[in-house]
Amino acid sequence: MNAPTTRPAGTPKDQNKAEEPLAPVSSARSQAGPSAPRPAGAVESPVAKDSAKPALVATPAPAKPAPVAAPPAAAAPPVQTPTAARRDDLPAVVKPTPTPAPAPKPSAPPVLPPAAKSQFRQRHFLVLVSFLVMVLVPAFVSAWYLWTRAADQYASSVAFSVRTEEQGSAIASLLGSVQLGGSSTASDAEVLYKFIQSQSMVASLDEKLDLRGIWSKADPAVDPVFAYYPPGTIEDLLDHWTRKVKIFYDNGTGLIELRVLAFDPADAKAIAEAIYAESTAMINQLSAIAREDGIGYARDELDLAVERLKVARTALTEFRNRTQIVDPTVDLQGQAGLLNTLNQQLAAALIEADLLKQTTRDDDPRISQAERKIGVIETRIEDEKRKLGIGASGTGTDAFATLVGDYERLQVDRQFAEQTYTAALASYDGAQAEARRQSRYLAAHVRPTLAERSDFPKRLTLFGLVALFSFLLWSITVLVGYSLRDRR
Repeated sequence: MNAPTTRPAGTPKDQNKAEEPLAPVSSARSQAGPSAPRPAGAVESPVAKDSAKPALVATPAPAKPAPVAAPPAAAAPPVQTPTAARRDDLPAVVKPTPTPAPAPKPSAPPVLPPAAKSQFRQRHFLVLVSFLVMVLVPAFVSAWYLWTRAADQYASSVAFSVRTEEQGSAIASLLGSVQLGGSSTASDAEVLYKFIQSQSMVASLDEKLDLRGIWSKADPAVDPVFAYYPPGTIEDLLDHWTRKVKIFYDNGTGLIELRVLAFDPADAKAIAEAIYAESTAMINQLSAIAREDGIGYARDELDLAVERLKVARTALTEFRNRTQIVDPTVDLQGQAGLLNTLNQQLAAALIEADLLKQTTRDDDPRISQAERKIGVIETRIEDEKRKLGIGASGTGTDAFATLVGDYERLQVDRQFAEQTYTAALASYDGAQAEARRQSRYLAAHVRPTLAERSDFPKRLTLFGLVALFSFLLWSITVLVGYSLRDRR
């Protein structure tokens, strides 16, 4: 016998039909009372056909697998529940549709157990103790010292630069082309930078100002960090000098700036002024050495020029005494004029003799007289030429041309010696003029200042640095300790 086609009881089409065959069952359940609940999965038995209360046979429900985290399986078809049978048929038994077993899944990796709860151990206590000792204690001690023991300090500032004036040579000065211009001298500034940090500077200022007394005004027993312990050695004072006097030097521009600290503003200003005065004296000393070198060179040149001029003038004087001629050039002009006159007279006598020969007899006494005149004039001309060194007869050592040559040579030597002497004298005068003025000097663009408020020591800055470096040291120590522990 085939089971009738079932349809869900909840559909509106078969709602009335489903209610009719279930009426006896409902009344029977009501008679049985609430103490007999229907087990899950129970169906009506066909044996209880003639009984008023149909028997319920409990069928075991299919076993459900244990819940495992897996992807959702395909939805199972809904379990068909027995619908109401027709009145003329027996109630049919409907078996539940078994749920398909899930597909096997790959095995998951084993899950490690959770970490145990952290507990306070001995190493944690050591870290806290080290933080207290290495960070908090130094920070507290530094704050206590800076705000309760450290004495107030006042700063005085001064800034200057080394200037120089360059002068041209002495010959250029003689020609009137002297050029003076100011410019920075980096080498002098570097020398001065080293001099301010030298022991000689500290000793000189200590002798003038008593630096030991100035920097020990704060009681060293109260402020042992910033105060000076008198008397101490010069090396101790030099070490304290580097702490109290800060030098800032710009190599590019040659500017030097000083910051002087003292426990009294007047003392700080006095030290700054003394440093500026000593620096000025040092630069002037360097200038004096350079000027002395320049004057000595000019003086040597002048002495040499004077000796050369003396020799030239002595040689010219000897020549004049020997020749009895003061200026051969003037005598030469006179001798040349005389020779020219004799030549003119000789020409006139020759013309006159020729005229007489043409107009008179050969035995005329005037002809013989004219010939004697011509002979005398020619003899005189030969003598004058011999004196001047002209012609074949002018080869003697006393020829006037030789004398003129010697005189011109001596004259050139004298003129050259005079010019050299003039240039050397001008150079010497210029060196002396330069020696009377400063060629190097200090130009202060910031005069020593007088403080009205104490800005040192920088308490917040020092406290921050102490706390920061203490924390960094503690952090490094802890990291090293843990790294060594992990390597065990």
